[in-house]
Amino acid sequence: MTFWGTGDAMGVPRVYCECEVCQEARSGGVNRRFRSAVFIDGEEGGFLIDCGPDWQAGMEREGLRFVEQILITHAHFDHIGGLPEWADACRWLGQRGQLYAPQEVLDIIVRQYPWLPGQLDFHAVDEGVTLADWKIQAWKVFHGKNGYSYAYRLEKEDYIWAYCSDAIGLPAEQKIPLEGLDLLILGTSFYKEYAEFSTRSVYDVTEALELLQEVKPKETIFTHMSHDIDLNRDYGLPANARFAKTGQRIFLK
Repeated sequence: MTFWGTGDAMGVPRVYCECEVCQEARSGGVNRRFRSAVFIDGEEGGFLIDCGPDWQAGMEREGLRFVEQILITHAHFDHIGGLPEWADACRWLGQRGQLYAPQEVLDIIVRQYPWLPGQLDFHAVDEGVTLADWKIQAWKVFHGKNGYSYAYRLEKEDYIWAYCSDAIGLPAEQKIPLEGLDLLILGTSFYKEYAEFSTRSVYDVTEALELLQEVKPKETIFTHMSHDIDLNRDYGLPANARFAKTGQRIFLK
């Protein structure tokens, strides 16, 4: 798996901001973050999770000219803004893209981009799907003031991991698929966010660490980070938790 993007909806640097983290990111530092997306690749094929407005940059960094399969978590711009570019690439290449998401997410995407079915085949994953030999189950998660997102639990042989980029305050029933994981990819926009809870939409790190005490994954990587998180700083995370870095590659085994 490669982290194409590890940032929140605004990315880092934020265009309006001159904080230390944003300035370091502008200089090509470790805090440069594109909108969150991961690419899973292996002998059985590959697929992308989410397709935000930095899709083109990710393709160029990886030297790819075509990606056939994309799985979407929810229909917010930072997760689907690259779909028109992907569809246009499919048109020029004469190949159809395969788009996967829960049906209600597909319905929103078609309303926002009604021309996409001309180049993409849509597949509902509500009952599960297998991509690149990974058995994938979707479940709906609370996304705070932004409504809802979907998370994914992926299994192959004896390895199980989950991707949950946009969630906060999960009720007990939504935590169940996070149990028994070898790896959890979890969104944490701030280290400690002091805004009123009703205005928030993603876990902060302090809340995430409490969640980890409940679901107990073997390893956790935090993503979907704002400019509040400085990767040059030591936050004293537990040994089995760390922050994702742009371009980071890990083996899922």
